[in-house]
Amino acid sequence: MPDTVYRNALLFDGTGCNPVISDVAVSGGRISAMGPALEVEGDTTEIDCTGLWLLPGMLDIHTHLDLEVEIAPELPEVVRHGTTTVVIGNCSIGVTYGNQRRDGEDPIVDCFARVENMPKTVLGKVANTCTWSDSQGYLDHLSSLSLGPNIVPLIPHSMLRIEVMGLQQSISRSPTRRERGRMERLLDAGMAQGYAGFSTDALPFHFLANDPHKKRKIPTQYAGYRELKQLTGVVRRYGRVWQATPPKDDIIEAVRAFLLTSGRLFGRPLRTTVLAAIDLQTNRAAVGMCLMLSAILNSRVLKGIFRFQVLSGSFRVWSDGAINPLADEIPALRGLNERELDDREGRARIMDDPQWIASFREMWMKGKTGWSLARLRRLVRQEETVLTRNLADMKVAECPLSQWDGQTLQGPYDRLRRWQKTRGRHGAADQAEARFFATFPDPVGDDATFILHLLRQWDTALRWETTFANRNPDILKKLLFNPQTLPGFNDSGAHLANIGFYDGNLRFLKIAQEDGMHAVTSAVHRLTGLPAAFFNLNAGTIKVGAQADLCVIDPLALHAWNPEETYAFTYRAQFGCRQVINRPTGVVRHVMIGGTTAWTGTDYASGFGQQAYGRVMRSREHPLERAYR
Repeated sequence: MPDTVYRNALLFDGTGCNPVISDVAVSGGRISAMGPALEVEGDTTEIDCTGLWLLPGMLDIHTHLDLEVEIAPELPEVVRHGTTTVVIGNCSIGVTYGNQRRDGEDPIVDCFARVENMPKTVLGKVANTCTWSDSQGYLDHLSSLSLGPNIVPLIPHSMLRIEVMGLQQSISRSPTRRERGRMERLLDAGMAQGYAGFSTDALPFHFLANDPHKKRKIPTQYAGYRELKQLTGVVRRYGRVWQATPPKDDIIEAVRAFLLTSGRLFGRPLRTTVLAAIDLQTNRAAVGMCLMLSAILNSRVLKGIFRFQVLSGSFRVWSDGAINPLADEIPALRGLNERELDDREGRARIMDDPQWIASFREMWMKGKTGWSLARLRRLVRQEETVLTRNLADMKVAECPLSQWDGQTLQGPYDRLRRWQKTRGRHGAADQAEARFFATFPDPVGDDATFILHLLRQWDTALRWETTFANRNPDILKKLLFNPQTLPGFNDSGAHLANIGFYDGNLRFLKIAQEDGMHAVTSAVHRLTGLPAAFFNLNAGTIKVGAQADLCVIDPLALHAWNPEETYAFTYRAQFGCRQVINRPTGVVRHVMIGGTTAWTGTDYASGFGQQAYGRVMRSREHPLERAYR
C-alpha cells in the first residue's frame, strides 16, 4: 500500500498531454499508481488536491547555486517555489575540482565574487571546505550532503582550464597541445562519470575579483576556437549538453562558435543551450536576431539541436550605487566594480579623478545630444550596451532621503533644476531635499552631473532598480512558447543582492494561465519533461516507476499573485549579505522530493535540512541512473 496519495488532483504529467482528474500514489520514493479512487490503508497520508494542480517538480536549468549548496544544501528558496531539480556549474564556473588553491591563487573567490556577489570572507570559508581534487570526488561530496532538490552538475570550462594550466597561465597564454589533451581527458572522465554536460562563457560582464587579476576576465574567455571545438567534441560523442553564452559584441565569432551544434557539419548534432533570448530595452533587434539564428542552426540544412534560454519575467535588477551585474560591461563603471563593496574611499578616489570623470561623462552622454550614429542608435533602440542611462528608468529603492523611495530619479532631477532656476523658491519637496539640493553644482546642467553627484555623495547608500529587458508582456509570452527556446536563465544563486528569480518557473505558469488550460499544459511540459529530455535526465514526468518529485499548485492563488509586488530583501547570515527574494503566498501548496514531503505550503517539513531529499542526478545513460528509468 502507498505511503502517500494525492487525491482528486488535476494532473499534468509533464509530457504535454491534456490534464486529467486523478489520484497519484507514492511508495518507497517512486510513483506507484495513478488513477481514480486509489485504495489506501489507514497509515497512508492522503493529500486532498481538489481544485489544485499536480505536476512534476520543475527544473531550473541555469543556476549558480554551486556555493550556496555548500552553505545551505537544502536550498530552501529553490524548493519553496516548486523546483525540485537544478543544474549547476553554468557559465564555466563551479567547484568541480575543489578549491584549486596553488601558488597563492584562490580561484573560487576570484571567479565567484563578482558573480555571486557574496562577501569574499564567506567565499573563502566555503573554499576551505572544498577539499576534493577531481570530478569524481565532487560527485561523492555532493552525495554526502543533505540535499534539498536534485543536483545536476556540469563540467565548468574556467575551472577545467585552471586545473590544467593554473589560474595565472589560463588567462595569460594559450594552452599547449599537451594541455589541451589533458583538458580533453579530464572532460571525458567527467562525461563518463555522468556529468550532464559542459559550460563555457563569452559575455563581457564576467571578470575576476582578486588582485592582480581584476582587469582580466574569467579563464574560459581566453580559449580559442580550436580548444572549444576539441572539448565540445567530447560532449558531442557522449550526447551531452553544451551550455554557452555568446560573445555579445562579435556576431561573426558567435555564429562560428554556435555552428558547432551542426550535425551536418560535424557528423552528429551537439545539444546546445545558450543565454539568452531577452527583449532588451536598449536593443530591440537583439531578440529577433537570436530567434533567427536558432532557426537557421536547427534547420534541416544544418541539423543542429540549439535552444536559447528565456527568463520568465521582466529582467529587474537592483544596484548599490554603481555596483550591479551589468556595470562590468562599461569600462567607466568597471573600475568602481573592481573595488571591494565596503571600500567607499577607493571608489571616491576614482570618482574624484578628472580623467575618470571625463570618461564617465562621455559614456553617460553618448548618443543623448546632437546628431551622430550613436544618437540614431539610441533613438531606434539599437544601442551597444544593455545598462540604461535614462533617469526615468531608474527607480529608487532606498537612499538617505527616504522621500525619494519609490520615485524614479527623473523626478528629483527635474525638481533640482527648478529649484536652481528659481533660486530655491520652488522645486524642493521639503527642507531636507532643499539642503541636499544645495550640495549640487549650480547649475547642475545635464543628468550626467546629477547622477555623478549622487554616486559621490551616497555611494552604495543609493539603492536603485531598473528593468532592462522583457518589459513587453506580449513579446515575453511569445518567447516563452517559441520552439527555438527553453524557459530558464533564472540565474538562481547569482548576484544575490541584485536579482531574484527563484520564482521564474511560477511566473511562466502564471503567464500561461492567462490563455487557458492548453497553454498551461504546454508551459508545464516546457518546465518539466522538455528540459529533462534535453538534458537527458530521469526527471520531469509523472509515470509509474518514476522518482516521486511532485509539486501542487493552487491556481486561484497563482491567478491572484502579482510577481512585481512581492519582491523583498532579507538578510541571510549564512551569506553575510542581503538577498533579493520573491515569495508568492499560497501558490505552492506542497512539494515532494524523492517521495518525501519537503514543503507543506506554509513551512518546510521537520527533517528538511537534516536529511537528504534530492540526489545527485547524472545523465540517464549512466549505469547509476538505470534504476530510475
